[in-house]
Amino acid sequence: MLILIIKDIIRDLRRRFAEAVSRNRGEGILFSGGLDSALVAAYSGKSKAISVGLESYGEDQYYAGEVARSINLEHYHKTVKIEEAIAVIPEVIKILESFDPSIPNDVTAYLMLKIKDLEEYLALMYSAMRFSSNKIGETLGVDIKQPFLDKEFMDFSRGIDLALKIREENGKTWGKWILRKAFEGVLPQEILWQTKRPLEYGSGMTELRKVIESRVSDEEFEESKKKYPVAFWNKEHFYYYRIYREVVGEIPAPKKGQKICEWCGAGMDRNAFHCRICGGVTEWKSL
Repeated sequence: MLILIIKDIIRDLRRRFAEAVSRNRGEGILFSGGLDSALVAAYSGKSKAISVGLESYGEDQYYAGEVARSINLEHYHKTVKIEEAIAVIPEVIKILESFDPSIPNDVTAYLMLKIKDLEEYLALMYSAMRFSSNKIGETLGVDIKQPFLDKEFMDFSRGIDLALKIREENGKTWGKWILRKAFEGVLPQEILWQTKRPLEYGSGMTELRKVIESRVSDEEFEESKKKYPVAFWNKEHFYYYRIYREVVGEIPAPKKGQKICEWCGAGMDRNAFHCRICGGVTEWKSL
């Protein structure tokens, strides 16, 4: 009986996902080669795919290439130099009005979306990325489509038993189990059963953290702790804040009805636990 139920869910999942992609189709796909973007690509017809990688770092180029070959996808990969990536950090911080240490993820999104002005390669669509990509896209004049966030598809997904979302397969516990099982035969097994790579790791942008840390001296960092009303996590966090002060300005004071971020003093919604300004996390017990 359980096998029949799973088969029915799989059949329904495939149909609904194809419909979600059709409703949110774009000219291009911001493409990591991960499970989500690979599935979107498989159902996106002639959409072009673009990925970005930092020099020789990161695994996305390999996985993106494997997916592109397996489904005959037109794929463009842009290799970015370290200095080129660092140079766009001020623009990303200005757009997002944030010095959250997740900036390397957003740098990847920004560089992908900037490729839109290369007509022969792209225009845009996206599935599995941080919501900040929407704000970056809006600033760059790029309309972001996210099939996995399609309301009808999300409503359907919420109704799937949690035991089918997180489940053991071959001795290992997997997230998105039913999604992986549903599309066996559509994508290679290596792609379907790959582990999750955060965007900054897959693109190699995490390497920026080492470079940025080296650009702040010990003396400057120690002085910053006394000078500014922010609890910096490390030198990198301070580096982003220094740029934030230049391109955005002072941290906004809390508004009426907001609580205060314990890390930077900015206002946060009462039910939020993550500060969008500094990236600080408030303990659940304090909500």
